[in-house]
Amino acid sequence: MAKKNRKKEDLPEGMSRRQAKLAARAAERAALEKDPRPYEGYAAEADLVALQEFVSSAHVRVRTTGIDRPVSLCTVLPGAVSALVRAEDEGGEVFVALQTQQRGNNPQRDLAFALSWAASAAPGSTLEVGIADGTEPPVTDLLPQDQELDIEVADDFAWWLPESQRNNPQIAASLEQANASVLPSRRLDVDVPGAVWWIDPGEKAHIRWVRPEAEDELLDALARVAADGGLHLGENTRFAGAFRTHGLLVPVFDLDNTVPHTEFAGPVAELDRRISAALETGRGEAGGQLTAEEHKAKQTIIARQVTIR
Repeated sequence: MAKKNRKKEDLPEGMSRRQAKLAARAAERAALEKDPRPYEGYAAEADLVALQEFVSSAHVRVRTTGIDRPVSLCTVLPGAVSALVRAEDEGGEVFVALQTQQRGNNPQRDLAFALSWAASAAPGSTLEVGIADGTEPPVTDLLPQDQELDIEVADDFAWWLPESQRNNPQIAASLEQANASVLPSRRLDVDVPGAVWWIDPGEKAHIRWVRPEAEDELLDALARVAADGGLHLGENTRFAGAFRTHGLLVPVFDLDNTVPHTEFAGPVAELDRRISAALETGRGEAGGQLTAEEHKAKQTIIARQVTIR
């Protein structure tokens, strides 16, 4: 067998073979590294996290740069594909899913990959897997950071289909099966940091509050409020714990699911006042100094903490 002709190898200009190999390995490692807070800098960071991690059925039209067709972000699409473009006679709208069957380590890069695909994809086409491969531009080049999201929350997946397909019996049967997995979800209309979502899985409902503060800072604040007996949303509610996702902390509260979600806007605002006061205490001259009771409360919260991404 003839020896490989190394002189014919394609090497980056000015690089030796060893340098090129090291650069390639560094690029591979970078592709596998996980961004600690993928949507940081977005005005809608908390809602993007909620749509990606626990809201069942929702979609939102977004403003994009360089994509000359209407684009909506959504929770999930049929078959858990990454994106699709409707046929021209069905409006030609693009839907890009945040919940997909296969994900990379960097959600915002996957989102950029799917959006970049959508810019030139043919009408009627589908992107089965939208894992970033390094060819995608920064997501900020495609999805402006300053926009707020006017999210349409649904109790089913009827929005998956254009009007022309909704009377097809076979499609209707598949849709009915998918609808069975939808958990009733509502975004609370309350002026507090982050995004507050009411979810009803069955026996009891939950408030899941995606907060924007740094995890350690918020954890201390929650501990201060808990030690003072104020970490709740009123009668027949309780703090269930918190989970960590996308670099944010999400406090969760158990609720009576017979109480309408709108009834919790006031209690959430009141709890935010307590949390805000605790955050200010932590930022004061003696910031970070927890009392013995607050340390105990913090350890209890940590023991019940879960990381989902």
